[in-house]
Amino acid sequence: MESQKEARTFQEPVARPPGTSRSQTPNDKERREGGAVPAATALGAEADDDSADGLWELPVEPAERRPECTRCSRPQKVCLCPFLPAHPLHISTHLYIIQHPAEENKVLRTVPLLAACLPQDKCKVKIGRRFSEERDPELSSVCRKSGTLILYPGAEAANLEEFILDSPVYPSTIIIIDGTWSQAKDIFYKNSLFRHPKQVQLKTSISSQYVIRMQPTNRCLSTLECAAVALSILEKNNYIQETLLRPLQALCSFQLQHGAQIRLSKEHLLKNGLYPKPMPKNKRKLRKMELLMNSVKI
Repeated sequence: MESQKEARTFQEPVARPPGTSRSQTPNDKERREGGAVPAATALGAEADDDSADGLWELPVEPAERRPECTRCSRPQKVCLCPFLPAHPLHISTHLYIIQHPAEENKVLRTVPLLAACLPQDKCKVKIGRRFSEERDPELSSVCRKSGTLILYPGAEAANLEEFILDSPVYPSTIIIIDGTWSQAKDIFYKNSLFRHPKQVQLKTSISSQYVIRMQPTNRCLSTLECAAVALSILEKNNYIQETLLRPLQALCSFQLQHGAQIRLSKEHLLKNGLYPKPMPKNKRKLRKMELLMNSVKI
């Protein structure tokens, strides 16, 4: 009889204080109130910690990078060399790419494809944020030459096609900054060297074919596309533009076939109410957004 009484007592519901939910257990309440955790629970937690500590002692194998093609710098399984010219293009213009360090390790960068299409002595890549005569005498000398141009769409930039018609000295070198628009702006304005060459810009109606990366506006082009258009103008040869764009088209086509999506420009998304992020509270950034919506050059 006593055992039956004890069993009935165990099954009776426990009185709960007001405001306590039915699913709340005494252990849960103790945890919320900062009370002591039962010994069994504490021992279980210590055991879990010990097993986790053991994982840190396991040897870690370094991640192996996929072997890359020495020419196009793409993984060998997705090599784009079949879309590159059989031999480097013959050009007389010297091209200097000023690359922001953040671009160097990006998977879908376009500069390696550009460099693979041109002779090594005609295309040089300089990586960094700050340049001076002491750090890079070669670049300093190039910037001071009368035949050097810098492709940057600033307020003083002239149309490249119109400039070469009136220039007494035909351009022999063009400098292009590789990075996001904010990175390019930072490099241009914080390096006095880049104020020496004549500023030029491209007046073209073509839209970017680099559709797997978002651009600020519909008129923005990738570094490879800028170089392709500029070199075709300076060399007076449209075949150069077609040849340089071919590997970029292949890159985008491959990525789209394997899950990538077409990235519309920020300008297009804002105009059509498709921009997925909330509008910035910062007045300067908000002003930029408004200019994009009204197709004003920024």
